[in-house]
Amino acid sequence: MSDAIGSSPASVPTLYEWLGGIDALVRLTTHFYSTVVPNDPVLAPVFAGMSPDHATHVAYFIAEVLGGPSRYSSDVAGPRGGHAHMVAHHLNRMLTEQQRSRWLQQLLVSADAVGFPTDPEFRSAFVAYLEWGSRIAVLNSAPGVPDPAPQAMPRWGWGVPGGPYQPPVESKS
Repeated sequence: MSDAIGSSPASVPTLYEWLGGIDALVRLTTHFYSTVVPNDPVLAPVFAGMSPDHATHVAYFIAEVLGGPSRYSSDVAGPRGGHAHMVAHHLNRMLTEQQRSRWLQQLLVSADAVGFPTDPEFRSAFVAYLEWGSRIAVLNSAPGVPDPAPQAMPRWGWGVPGGPYQPPVESKS
């Protein structure tokens, strides 16, 4: 690991810290759900009738998963439990692969639009989580999936030793 970050794992920022915290996530989800989704013929029907707080709740959820505060579990989901609460929102929605894929594609376009980091290490970890999470949503949206049992909130990290990208250190020769 580069000296620019430090030599201890504690000095490696979380994905949440790297992307800019809750303000960045709220910008992302607000842009996505208020600007992109209503104008997308594949996504608009999926999210029609969502609560006005939906974008903020999704930002809190992603924040918690990526290493931020547990605000989704404590403030939004409350006693029902964070991850189970999110899973329950997908039950019987019968999401399709086309909808999942479009959601991911358009969320990444929104990430660019609001200035999310573009370094490959961050984007790889971020996309990996979005792929995993959106596939879980589709699976849980199938008919007959039972109500979710309480479960630990998923935690997503860099996925590779060393953490975020560091530019090469110029040698002073």
